Amino acid sequence: MRLEPSLPSPLSHFDSADLLDALSTGIVVLDGQLCTVYANVAAQDLLDFSLNQGRGRPFGDLCESNNGLLSLLGRALETGEAFADRELVVSPKATPREPRILDVTITPTEGGVTGTHLLLELADATQRQRISRESDLLARFDSNRMMLRQLEHEIKNPLGGLRGAAQLLDRELRDASLKEYTGVIINEADRLTALVDTMNGARRPPLRSLVNVHELCEHVRRLMRGEAPAAVAIDRDYDPSLPSALLDRDQLVQALLNVARNALQAVGERGLITLRTRALSNVTIAGRKHRLAASLQVQDDGPGVPEELRGSIFFPLVTGRPSGTGLGLAVAQDIVMRHGGLIEFESEPGCTVFALQLPLEVPP
Repeated sequence: MRLEPSLPSPLSHFDSADLLDALSTGIVVLDGQLCTVYANVAAQDLLDFSLNQGRGRPFGDLCESNNGLLSLLGRALETGEAFADRELVVSPKATPREPRILDVTITPTEGGVTGTHLLLELADATQRQRISRESDLLARFDSNRMMLRQLEHEIKNPLGGLRGAAQLLDRELRDASLKEYTGVIINEADRLTALVDTMNGARRPPLRSLVNVHELCEHVRRLMRGEAPAAVAIDRDYDPSLPSALLDRDQLVQALLNVARNALQAVGERGLITLRTRALSNVTIAGRKHRLAASLQVQDDGPGVPEELRGSIFFPLVTGRPSGTGLGLAVAQDIVMRHGGLIEFESEPGCTVFALQLPLEVPP
């Protein structure tokens, strides 16, 4: 008589917990009611819960996804088919941490008397998406900067000739009332020249000196307080572990103030703005890895960045306000990039965060 091999228990694959805990890929096992049976260390880190906290609880109580992850799990149970999806946004519910971007593979497994289980493989795509977004921004910003330099030559040369001709005409005119018009020409030529210079950002490289980052933030906060309406609150949330570093204080005050003014305009007459600092270790910024970096964040509870502006908000002359010049964020990005950093943002209605990510040069 031939003996058929018995089907293994769905947990028999996971007896070697040490082996699974060594994987960088998150592994989660769910039962037929989508309750958590097992999660390795990588999965617990990605979803921010411990196995003791999660075991036996519905997966939807541990995290949520606006990309339909839970419905995908239901389909896998119903059909018995495997599914895979990339770059799903998953938010842990245990703590208010940033959402994770995950590549998810769902595989149904037959467990004999214990019924069907789902094996989830979770790969963290947050860093990959961030690097891709940074690379795209840097490429477009560099292309834009080159175009502006070419435009500078094409615009400033005729402006110089126009201004010179107006000056010569002004000397020849005897009628004082006519000199008023040449004055307008000269002033407007100077204004356009200054505008072109502003579009091209800071000319000089950073002049670094030892800077207390929190003193810099407090200086910007005082300037904001002088400009803000009475009903706008300006809070601060500083990381005391952030050290002093070699930075160009004047340039970074200008960059942070430009971002902060953008937040002031976003909240209008009433709202909340928070200045936040965080120390980052072993972080990749603009394609380069740094041992230590600072994140200077400006958060506001305004309506958020319009969808149509999100891909071009750091480019000169791009603005969502009728009275805006569209230069503040472009100049801020240029200054931060000259420090080897990058400005990034996340935005939804009620919560917009612009973060100046700056590599820190700390003196020995």
